[in-house]
Amino acid sequence: MERIWLKQYPPGVPADIEPTQYASLVDLLEESFTKFADRKAFICMDKSISYRDLDQMSVAFAAYLQGRGLQRGARVAIMMPNVLQYPVAIAAVLRAGYAVVNVNPLYTPRELEHQLKDSGAEAIIVLENFAHTVEQVIAKTQVKHVIVASMGDLLGFKGIIVNLVVRRVKKMVPAWSLPGAVAFNDAVSAGRGMTFKKPKLSPGDVAFLQYTGGTTGVSKGATLLHRNIVANVLQNDAWLQPALAAPPHVDQLMIVCALPLYHIFALTACYLLAVRAGGCNLLIPNPRDIPGFIKELAKYQVNSFPAVNTLYNGLMHHPDFKKLDFSKLKISNGGGMAVQRPVAEQWKAVTGCFIAEGYGLSETSPTLTCNPATTTEFSGSIGIPVPSTYISIRDDDGGEVPLGQAGEICAKGPQVMSGYWNRPEETAKVMTADGYFRTGDIGIMDEKGYTKIVDRKKDMILVSGFNVYPNEVEEVIASHPGVLECAVIGIPDSKSGEAVKAFVVKKDPNLTAEAVIAFCHEQLTGYKVPKHIEFRTDLPKTNVGKILRRQLRDEKKAEAA
Repeated sequence: MERIWLKQYPPGVPADIEPTQYASLVDLLEESFTKFADRKAFICMDKSISYRDLDQMSVAFAAYLQGRGLQRGARVAIMMPNVLQYPVAIAAVLRAGYAVVNVNPLYTPRELEHQLKDSGAEAIIVLENFAHTVEQVIAKTQVKHVIVASMGDLLGFKGIIVNLVVRRVKKMVPAWSLPGAVAFNDAVSAGRGMTFKKPKLSPGDVAFLQYTGGTTGVSKGATLLHRNIVANVLQNDAWLQPALAAPPHVDQLMIVCALPLYHIFALTACYLLAVRAGGCNLLIPNPRDIPGFIKELAKYQVNSFPAVNTLYNGLMHHPDFKKLDFSKLKISNGGGMAVQRPVAEQWKAVTGCFIAEGYGLSETSPTLTCNPATTTEFSGSIGIPVPSTYISIRDDDGGEVPLGQAGEICAKGPQVMSGYWNRPEETAKVMTADGYFRTGDIGIMDEKGYTKIVDRKKDMILVSGFNVYPNEVEEVIASHPGVLECAVIGIPDSKSGEAVKAFVVKKDPNLTAEAVIAFCHEQLTGYKVPKHIEFRTDLPKTNVGKILRRQLRDEKKAEAA
């Protein structure tokens, strides 16, 4: 296919990147650890660690993990918010020759158990605030080694106070018992006295298992190889150069990392991209605390601000946001969900920087397309393919549709996963005969190569950039003894883009919406819990009894219109 979009590339952005310059992601990391040893790498709660610190701690922690007897390629789960231990843990797991399984720390026991079992994780690194969740499921998994971190671990003397406040004052650490668990700092200390055996990694080794619902709603691990992640870091790096090169000059790139590092967007666009550039990540453990977040932003002159639409919007609705100095802000990358025009325009008015919207998935490491980083207008599109990436709009038979016509967005490039972990039949469903990945999103490409998303082929709901799969939510609601049947759809929501709505047919006439929501909270992470419950006497079905979610969606659209 001819790459019509290359004509739209800003000067200096190459048509292709060269991912083979690094044999593995570890080579890329270690190059930066050496090159930028004296620079700050991460800041969290006023404490920073340098590239040298990151290098030394991650080697020690890697040696410790190797000392547990884990075989090369073993899966190690990381279950933490954005704290300094996270980047250390990721680098350590990769350097030891293992694969990282990123886990949302807010997962319920049911969600965590599935992910640990499916990945076959043998070790987990968890913040103590969430250790009680691990305790409830560990016996049913293959996890043999538990390393428990606390908020104050790497904060020096201040850490003692932080731990006291977190544990005693705010009571944010529920009681837990995990016999044999080792404290994070103890593991690093022990590792300093051990020998680290550097494994020879290849581009085809597994680096990350990023869990996603895919098309069926059963959470599956997108298998991301070292070469996939290296390619996407280099693609993003090349894409951002024109904006970074523009005045004013910046000595060291400062990236706001408010998106959770367990999410592929933050992993690549914040952590790895900054390390590649010798930049510094400002870690925000709780971006929902908008006043606290703004206080952190006031301390630094930030240059890059990747976020989702809801976060941009939330910040701008706080009166203190307008007082911040954004004179050095060069890049605002919107991803995870559609950026809304009013938000983009207001962000430009306040910060002077346009939001360049991009698009990607866990299965694609994540970036596939983006608007130019130097963009000066809101396009309403997901942009054009990044270097070495091919986008093809296809019909249901896999044939390419003419420009301007809607079809499924299919993608090919070095960042596309090798497949779903241990699920060849699921992988086969999403790959075309000529090697394109079917995204499940319906889009239209114009004559310049810009693509707009117009619909979703799958029933997935997008809440503040997080995927919610109706099947999973329906399964939980249907297990309530008072429910006869149910259906779940996404409806527009001004705050989160979409909200989860459940239609429920009662078995128990006394069942209330509050009871259904409370039941869901026990088994689902917050963003998956229905915001709206509508009781019905019956649900629309096909002649074979399949519930018609699309009909429910169409009804709601008609009502809204």
